Amino acid sequence: MLEIFQYQFMQNALIAGLIIGVIASVIGSFIVLRRYAMISDALAHVALVGVAVGVLAGTNPLWVAIVVSLIASWTIEYLRYVKKLYSDSIMAIFLSGSLAVAVIIISAAGAFNSSLFSYLFGNILTVNSSDIITIAIFFVIASVVIIRYYHELFFVAFDEEVAQTQGVNVMMLNFLLMTLAALVVALSIRVIGSLLIGALMVIPVMSAMQFGQGFLKTMFIAMGISVVSVLIGLMASYSFELPSGAAIVLVTLIFFILSLGFKK
Repeated sequence: MLEIFQYQFMQNALIAGLIIGVIASVIGSFIVLRRYAMISDALAHVALVGVAVGVLAGTNPLWVAIVVSLIASWTIEYLRYVKKLYSDSIMAIFLSGSLAVAVIIISAAGAFNSSLFSYLFGNILTVNSSDIITIAIFFVIASVVIIRYYHELFFVAFDEEVAQTQGVNVMMLNFLLMTLAALVVALSIRVIGSLLIGALMVIPVMSAMQFGQGFLKTMFIAMGISVVSVLIGLMASYSFELPSGAAIVLVTLIFFILSLGFKK
């Protein structure tokens, strides 16, 4: 089965998928810990707006999705932290509102085609060398940032109010985490799809949490589950002609169901 990775497009998809799987589970660990898991779905729907605009404008949908996702993530955090609005209400507004905007843009232009479908659910054939370079650069930057601020990010995610009383720059760290989340969502739409990347950020983490380990060990378990899910999902996608994102997420769901038997 592994011989399918002798093809260049499968190698591209594997490299991109593994990088995305690792960084998504790491960022997802902080997001799930702070009970902010729905932010990934909200940003995924926002990214869809960027994709729709990019497709219609004839520009690279990936870069438009990145810009739109960043603006949305900063706006969400501003409304939550500065304006003190309820986080679940803000995410519900962005989730449904951005989806409505994307559908209107697509419907008005009659632009729902195979290209847009691949951005919704992922397509291994669309990953190219430039995408890998972009994803790799982000991986390096995100890794450096997370290593540098690991303890502060954990403190804020665990208890934001206590962290603030201890002099931690909570606002900066929150905006930083939202920036990383927005970037991983936007960069994942080639392989996972804009409607499924949220699941890759949350389900492996939830599966890892069932083993009852500490935060750092849980993060590494989640990374392992993501990597294996990407590998199996890509092979299933190629073998059965399935959308790559859907296949990968389905494998993560299987891992989650199995992990329930290990819950401590």
